[in-house]
Amino acid sequence: MDSTDFDEFYRASRQRLLGFVYVLTGDLSEAQDAVQEAYIRAWQRWSTVRDYDDPEAWMRVVAARIAVSRWRSLRSRARAYLRHGAVESVPPPTTDTVEVVAALRRLPEEQRTAIALYYLMGMPVAEVARETGAPEGTVKARLARGRVALAGLLSVELGEVADA
Repeated sequence: MDSTDFDEFYRASRQRLLGFVYVLTGDLSEAQDAVQEAYIRAWQRWSTVRDYDDPEAWMRVVAARIAVSRWRSLRSRARAYLRHGAVESVPPPTTDTVEVVAALRRLPEEQRTAIALYYLMGMPVAEVARETGAPEGTVKARLARGRVALAGLLSVELGEVADA
């Protein structure tokens, strides 16, 4: 690739292309993103694009399509929002949640992963074993050791942990 040709093309066309896409979108940030993406695509195909009769025309088409695609994506998200409503606000974590997360961080990664998959994701032991690449017996041992370690870190009675 000849970066000198591309650099010259970029310097000569960037302001016109940005102005064009800005007029299409009415949003400078969106226009800049679309133009940047178009220049990336041009660079990837520069050996072909530079031989076009009007490489800038190709850029205008590509940038406009990118901008329209982004607009359609935003419109689809807005429609989904209207259809499904706003996401219910999530309450802030309680002190219990913060303590559990802090305790989980102190466990070895294998135990933390097993506990998260089993208790938080609701996966059966066999599925946790498949996902982690560990035998089922190892997953069971990690869960047992993790529960005991968490009980110690959280000052929970072991009888309460056994019920879980």
